[in-house]
Amino acid sequence: MIVCTYNPAIEMFVQCLHGIRKAMSRVNVEEVIIVDNNSNPALVDRPELRQFNEGPFRILRENVQGLTPARLRGIREAKGELLVFVDDDNLIPEDFFLNGAEIARQNPLMGAFSGQVILEFEEKPEDWTKKYWGLLVYREFDKDVWSNLPHLTTTMPCGAGMYVRKEVADYYLELNDSGKRKVQMDRTGKSLFSGGDNDLAACACDIGLGVGLFHKLVLKHYIPKERMRLDYLLKLTRGIYASAVVFKTYRNEFPSPVSARNKLANIFRKVFMNEIDRKFFTATLDGEEEGKRMLYNNLKS
Repeated sequence: MIVCTYNPAIEMFVQCLHGIRKAMSRVNVEEVIIVDNNSNPALVDRPELRQFNEGPFRILRENVQGLTPARLRGIREAKGELLVFVDDDNLIPEDFFLNGAEIARQNPLMGAFSGQVILEFEEKPEDWTKKYWGLLVYREFDKDVWSNLPHLTTTMPCGAGMYVRKEVADYYLELNDSGKRKVQMDRTGKSLFSGGDNDLAACACDIGLGVGLFHKLVLKHYIPKERMRLDYLLKLTRGIYASAVVFKTYRNEFPSPVSARNKLANIFRKVFMNEIDRKFFTATLDGEEEGKRMLYNNLKS
C-alpha cells in the first residue's frame, strides 16, 4: 500500500488515512508506505499524522521532486507481492482491500487494475463541467473490462486506487533506473503533466499480463472548488494530452507532423464549436504540440 503526497490538505489527508486503516481491518495489509515528496512542513513533524507513522504505517521522505520519483521510492520500499496506490485525496470504502485481493486472486494474469472513481465536490460544479469530469478521473460503470492492449483507453487503469503486481512495478522501476524514461510523465510542482500511472499500468502488457477495470472497486475522489475553474481544467487538458504523446512513443507509436489539410479541418471544427468546447479543443492541440516539443528537446539533449 503506497500513498504519495506533496503538501496535502491535511484534514482530507487524515480522512484518507483513517479510511485506509478501517479497510485494513477486513484483510491483512502488510504495510502502508506514505511517501512525503518534500512537503513543507515535513509530514513527520505534523502532530495530526503521528498515529500514521507507527505499526504498519510509515512515513518516508523523497527529496527528488515529482510524483514519479515518489512512486518509484514507494516501489523500492514495498515488500508485498500486490501493491495498491491510493492518492492523498481519495476516500476508500471498508471493502476496498478485500475486493482488490479477491480480484487479484481470481485473475492471476491481471497485472494492473483499478475501478470506479466517484467525484465528491467541495462545491456543486457548474453544469457545463460535467462533460469534462473525465479529466478528473471520473469513472462509473457496471461491467468489468480487461485487455492486454496498452493503448486501449477503455481498459486502462487509473492511478487512483490502482493495484499493481510487484513484478510489473519492478519492471517499471527497471525502465526508469536504466534511463529509458527520460521524460517525467507525472506532476512535478505546479505542472499538470500526467501519464505516469498509465505507463506503470501498461508495463503489465509489456511483460505479458493484462490490465483492467472492475466495478466492485469503488472510491471517492475529493475535488476542491479551485479544480473546477476553467483555467485549471484547460491547463489539465494540456498536460494530459502532452503526456499522452510521450506515453505512446514509449510503445513505438510516434507522432507525425500535422498536415495542412488537418490544420484546415481543425479551423473549421472550431467554427462550429461553442466557446468552452473551442477552448478545450485548442488546449488539446496545444498539449499535443507541447508533448512533441518535449520529445524533440529530449532527443537534442
